[in-house]
Amino acid sequence: QVQLVESGGGLVQPGGSLRLSCTASGSIFRINTMGWYRQAPGKQRELVARITSVGMTNYADSVKDRFTISRDNAKITVYLQMSSLKPEDTAVYYCNAELAVYGDPRLREYWGRGTQVTVSS
Repeated sequence: QVQLVESGGGLVQPGGSLRLSCTASGSIFRINTMGWYRQAPGKQRELVARITSVGMTNYADSVKDRFTISRDNAKITVYLQMSSLKPEDTAVYYCNAELAVYGDPRLREYWGRGTQVTVSS
């Protein structure tokens, strides 16, 4: 059984910062890409940022130069440092990982349950 558990969400004023964390646990054999997605009310889930196992990153245009994704492979954790937050960043943020478990070499996608980020004065 694989679990992705997010933390770090909350309420922040415009211009503020938050750091999200997501740790994977379970019978994990290999992790490929990890990333963050978000879903605002009434909108589709969208990619925010992702990072490969060797540290290559890509970002949504709307968060470039404001958000930074990083990972600690030893801790099986991915982070999202969010700065200069705007009200339009308000959403539920979901952690995503592409990984394989012991006994099954196929890479599969896993999701966390999400953490709420609200940017409001």
